Amino acid sequence: MKKIQKWIKEGRGQGEGSQYKPWLTIQDVPSNGLATRLKGWTSNRYHHLMSNLERDYFYLLDFSESVADICEQYPLLPLDDTLIIAEKLGIKHPTDPKTDEPIVMTTDFLISINKSNIARSIKPSSELENDRVIEKLEIERRFWKERNIDWAIVTEHEIPGNIVRNVSWFHREYDNQDIFKFGATLVGNLEQLMLKHLRSEEPINKAAALCDDSLGLEPGTSLAFFRYMLARKNWLVDLAEPISPHHPINILQVVSDMKRSLA
Repeated sequence: MKKIQKWIKEGRGQGEGSQYKPWLTIQDVPSNGLATRLKGWTSNRYHHLMSNLERDYFYLLDFSESVADICEQYPLLPLDDTLIIAEKLGIKHPTDPKTDEPIVMTTDFLISINKSNIARSIKPSSELENDRVIEKLEIERRFWKERNIDWAIVTEHEIPGNIVRNVSWFHREYDNQDIFKFGATLVGNLEQLMLKHLRSEEPINKAAALCDDSLGLEPGTSLAFFRYMLARKNWLVDLAEPISPHHPINILQVVSDMKRSLA
C-alpha cells in the first residue's frame, strides 16, 4: 500500500497530454524484450508499451486524426473499487506475487476521441482462452461500465498489419529537425524534385538517391524526407498497401507546400 501512495504522490496515472505519467513504466515490469518506449506525435511524450501488440495498436492511435490523447497503463483507481468488483464476482483480485497484497490494476489504453474517452485492453487472441485472463478482464469491464466509458478488447485480428508496418517505417521521422535546418528554398526544391521522380514511377529509394545527387545532399537525406512527409501527412498514400523503398508509390494527394510552410 505504501508503494501505491508513493506512486500517486509522484503523479502516476495523472495528467493529460505531455504531462500524463503512466502508472507502470517499462522499468517496473520484468523485461521480456518486448517492452518499448516510443515518442508520440499526439502527446509529445514517450509512451511505455509493454508488448509488440500494444506498440502496434499505439501506431494506429498516434496516426489517427480523431485521437486527441493517449494514456497508456492507466490505473483503475481507487483500489477499493476493483476489490469490491472482484468480491462480487467471487474471484481473486490480482496481487503482488512477493507480498500477496492487492495491486492496482491497469487498462492498456485510455483514449480521448472527439471529447470523450474509450478504454481498450490489448490481448493476443490466444490469451482469451485463459480463464484467469478472462477473470481480470471482467473486472476491467465492470470498472469502466460503472463509469459509462466504452471498453473493449483488441486482439491482433483487429490490427491491420500493412498500416502498422507502414506507420512504423516512417513514424520516427516525424520529429526530424534536420528538415527545418535546410531552409525553405532547399526544402521546396527537394519536395518538387522528389515528387517529379516519384510521379515518373521511379522506386522510392532510386528517386531519393537521384535527389541526393542532384541537390548535393548526404546519402539517405531524401529518403528520410520522404518518410517525414508521410509522417506529417503532407503527402497522402494508400497505407493499406505495403510501402517498399524498392518499389514505386502513388502519391494520392499533396496536402501542403513545404516551401511556403517553412518560409
